[in-house]
Amino acid sequence: METSSSQILNLYTSMLQRSLKFKDAFTGKSIHAQIIKAGLQLGVYLTNNLVNVYAKTGLIRDAHRLFDEMPTKSVFSWNIILSGYAKGGRIEEAHRIFEEMPEPDSVSWTSMIVGYNQMGLFENGIRMFLEMVSDNVPPTQFTLTNVLASCAAVEDLGIGRKVHSFAVKHGLISYISVANSLLNMYAKSGDPVTAKIVFDRMKVKSTSSWNAMISLHMKSGLVDLALAQFEQMLERDLVSWNTMISGYNQHGFDQEALDIFSKLLKDSSLKPDRFTLASALSACANLESLKLGKQIHAHIIRTEFGTFGAVGNALISMYSKSRGVEIARKIIEHSMNSDLGVIAFTALLDGYVKLGDIKPARQIFDSLRVRDVVAWTAMIVGYVQNGFNHDGMELFRSMIKEGPKPNNYTLATMLSVSSSLASLDHGRQIHASATRSGDASSVSVSNALITMYAKAGSINDARRVFNLIHWKKDTVTWTSMIIALAQHGLGEEALTLFDRMLEIGIKPDHITYVGVLSACTHVGLVEQGRSYYNLMQNAHKITPTPSHYACMIDLFGRAGLLQEAHDFIEHMPIEPDVIAWGSLLASCKVHKNVELAEVAAERLLLIEPENSGAYSALANVYSARGQWENAAKTRKSMKDKGVKKDQGFSWVQIKNKVHVFGVDDGIHPQRDAIYKTMAKIWKEIKKMGFVPDTESVLHDLEEELKEQILSHHSEKLAIAFGLMRTPENATLRIMKNLRVCNDCHSAIKFISKLVGREIIVRDATRFHHFKNGSCSCRDYW
Repeated sequence: METSSSQILNLYTSMLQRSLKFKDAFTGKSIHAQIIKAGLQLGVYLTNNLVNVYAKTGLIRDAHRLFDEMPTKSVFSWNIILSGYAKGGRIEEAHRIFEEMPEPDSVSWTSMIVGYNQMGLFENGIRMFLEMVSDNVPPTQFTLTNVLASCAAVEDLGIGRKVHSFAVKHGLISYISVANSLLNMYAKSGDPVTAKIVFDRMKVKSTSSWNAMISLHMKSGLVDLALAQFEQMLERDLVSWNTMISGYNQHGFDQEALDIFSKLLKDSSLKPDRFTLASALSACANLESLKLGKQIHAHIIRTEFGTFGAVGNALISMYSKSRGVEIARKIIEHSMNSDLGVIAFTALLDGYVKLGDIKPARQIFDSLRVRDVVAWTAMIVGYVQNGFNHDGMELFRSMIKEGPKPNNYTLATMLSVSSSLASLDHGRQIHASATRSGDASSVSVSNALITMYAKAGSINDARRVFNLIHWKKDTVTWTSMIIALAQHGLGEEALTLFDRMLEIGIKPDHITYVGVLSACTHVGLVEQGRSYYNLMQNAHKITPTPSHYACMIDLFGRAGLLQEAHDFIEHMPIEPDVIAWGSLLASCKVHKNVELAEVAAERLLLIEPENSGAYSALANVYSARGQWENAAKTRKSMKDKGVKKDQGFSWVQIKNKVHVFGVDDGIHPQRDAIYKTMAKIWKEIKKMGFVPDTESVLHDLEEELKEQILSHHSEKLAIAFGLMRTPENATLRIMKNLRVCNDCHSAIKFISKLVGREIIVRDATRFHHFKNGSCSCRDYW
């Protein structure tokens, strides 16, 4: 009879364990009911199995009720219920059970560490391990793998090394799972050297061991070492392939990523999963390879993989970036019931934006039920990149009122709009918004603020922003301020700031040196410019770019060293571009050097035959030298070839409205009042000693007519209008698309003294601060 009862108990135990394999709670309950009906006595072993089934199939309350009814509980009984709570995310109940246990063993402690890790409470898991060791409870290999995962998650190298020593001391290092966990911990905690030592000392290496090393090399950017490790593997799993493909993709080696993907399809019996396909499609997107992307799409259709989740988003992103936006749109339309979300729609939106097709982009944006900050920013950036600055500004205002909080990128984009419009008022509004949201102190927004204030003519505001953030020692921040100071003619201050930058150990980049050389150029510091140019190459090992060459040519040319500028061009290791020859030609115009102007114009026009600036500059040099016939021939040649001259215009913003003026402007609704005001100013400044520079009118005309032309230059009309429409003593900020002429420069100095105001003029190359009859450029520009 006892044998029969024992057999029945074994049968029920076997049935319970079988139901557990399928996580079948209903079967477990049915077996429990049969045991009760049969009147069988529930011993510890059978009850433990029942509690285990309930705990592992999500019926933790039933498990606990049964556990409480047990007259005798083994350590295994306690561990079952403890593990059920810990793995179910109910860590407080688990801890309460743990505290009630008569004698927790290594399984109990490990269950608590696992529970804390699942909840992201990694530091609690580490503390649990330290208490375990303190209580002299011997950890198992499972304990070590879990506590090493905790260390890896919080990058606690100190505790991780102690666990490593503990593993060696207690002979647990021989377990592959422990060695792999050590590899992972060292890799994630920033100690690749020790990770490699652990790997090299492993007598037996699993696929996971090799994968950990490949992942480590990829994260460190050592793609060649990752490939070498990959090629040494005798057996690879899908993680091995995915690590290579995603690693190549993330580091910009997109063709290599696709080569590995192709090899996976040809040489392996493994089938790509969603991670494989998403990375391969991302590589196609980066390469803008529509053909390869379509082939992968065809593979997805053939294998009936489905275009949902990460794969669907990657497909849409690939088509959008590869000029296949209509296909991307069709995928979205056919996938409305899947989990394609804002990411997919934003990718499509971005695709239309890059094509400059703003209307469907806005339709997509408006159709989004949920618009996150990425979608708003993508649409705003789309407007800005396609020249619709006003629409971008309006959408930003809507975002502030009804959308999500702008992120750093949104704010930086809007500040770039304010910079391009030289709109100080708009810039200050965005600054206020960034301050309210707490983003004003971020490096990206602060850098954009420095640039915005500098381009809007407020160098003092740019200084204030810089002084709040310079301690972060960001290269871009210091570079932005150096360039700002250079543009405002504060060359000495820019160079002092650069020297401070070097003193405190901030490494300059190639853009920094463009700012430094520009600073030297704007104030005529030729020798310092030579010195910094050499320092750039010798001390900081920066190879000069076309921008650096242009700065040096400009530096020599403005200083009147035209032959040296020409020699510099001839000895450049790269082919001189339009900017190089244009810089020399501009200097020839200033210094009226016909011979070199002809050389520079000829070489420039060989590169860019329709460059109107070259014709105009050469004609002006001829005119300045009284060679009217050559000037006329140059202008005729320009006309015959259909080359149109760039028109000069100036603008001023008053109460959020931009007023644009051309030479002899006859369109502005207040033109009569503007001309009358200018005539009065002209008369007054002549009384003060101003002598019109009629030589700068490069036409053979009567003096009186020349004076009239000069008085109607666009920047003078903009100033007259600004004086009419702004309060007394307010600073005027005028923007001009071309270089300010000699006569305007001289006249504005007198006007600033006449009206007692600061007048800031931004021309094509720099800022001029006119105040009390003098200019910040000291007449060197």
